[in-house]
Amino acid sequence: MRQARLDRYLLDSMARPIAICLTITLVALLLERILRIINDLAENGAHFGFVVQLTLNLVPHYLSLALPASFFISIFIVVARLSDGNEIDALLASGVSIGRMAAPFIGVGLAFMLISLVLFGFLQPYGRYGYHAVLNAAIHAGWNAQLQPEVFVDPGQGFTITADRVGMSGRDLKGVFVRRVSPDGREQITTARSGALGVSPDGRTVSLRVDEGQQLDRRKGEAARVLQFRNISGERSLQDAAAPMRPRGGDVRELTLFELAHELRLPNPAISKSALAGELYGRLARSMSVPFLPLLAIPLGMASKRGRRAPGLIIAGVMLVSFHHAVQMSQSLSQAGRVNPAQAVGSVYVVFVGLCLWLFLTSLKRPGDTPITRAVGAVSVGVGWLRRLFEAEPAGVTP
Repeated sequence: MRQARLDRYLLDSMARPIAICLTITLVALLLERILRIINDLAENGAHFGFVVQLTLNLVPHYLSLALPASFFISIFIVVARLSDGNEIDALLASGVSIGRMAAPFIGVGLAFMLISLVLFGFLQPYGRYGYHAVLNAAIHAGWNAQLQPEVFVDPGQGFTITADRVGMSGRDLKGVFVRRVSPDGREQITTARSGALGVSPDGRTVSLRVDEGQQLDRRKGEAARVLQFRNISGERSLQDAAAPMRPRGGDVRELTLFELAHELRLPNPAISKSALAGELYGRLARSMSVPFLPLLAIPLGMASKRGRRAPGLIIAGVMLVSFHHAVQMSQSLSQAGRVNPAQAVGSVYVVFVGLCLWLFLTSLKRPGDTPITRAVGAVSVGVGWLRRLFEAEPAGVTP
């Protein structure tokens, strides 16, 4: 009964921090990507109504990245708070071991491992393909006949349009540049002082009128001609046929775990077996590392009572980021056929798990005293000695 109350207390203490960390991390990652999406849509003259669809397809990818980091930070916060309030000392004095305190966190880690497998193995591949499908539809859905200042827009049919300044409506232009390349190789470059975009009542064609400018007309094998004009105008259709989206599975990252395993069993898969194996092992390694995060967070959280909170958190962050990029690099090398996928990804996973276990086991005898805290302490002593050495007043020199 007492152990059940302890587990409930620890899990209740972790619920709020992990919810806050997960929300903040996910929103921060998505906001950065949303800005890039808006810029891509603006450059291609696409409608901004596709932003929501594109963002929703990215949620599984960023959630799979935010979940391990939020899980680690929440455990660190809970353990540091318990350590600051001497609650861990009271638990240890009552006979509760550090391993027993870690049990509920490891249980949550196992549950998050299953969630991570679903995210990495199924939702993320479909989300990746859905993102590219929506982006393809957005780019080819037809130009909305609006410009952003100093942004090049490709509305199709060989046209490229930009303007230095654009009115609030997006259609009153100043400092206009238009380039058109015909299928036969003819190139027309038009620059004008001002211009205006317009859309027909049925919304099917867009017109562009430019005033006071010059037009360079160049054909293959002929001398270029320059025309000065007071105003010219032209029209084009807004209804571009959407380019067909390729079938899902052309990219190894769009295959689910089951599809990766199935392709690996084929004698001659469309994608190289090393790329398939690297992707499969990389996803499994990321998911199966989550239950070991408490073994890293608990010793560092307890060490915060010794005044070493920031260095431990920084070192842990470096370890998590290094693990992620090492797995990514192993997958890239596997795809290039330069390393064995199982050995490359497996060695990265074993090293990371080994470091977590080593750090946890070395802190069992002296809670809060880890190799990291000792290393940080030694560095602090060395820095203090050097500071005193350089601050020492030279002999024979009077102030």
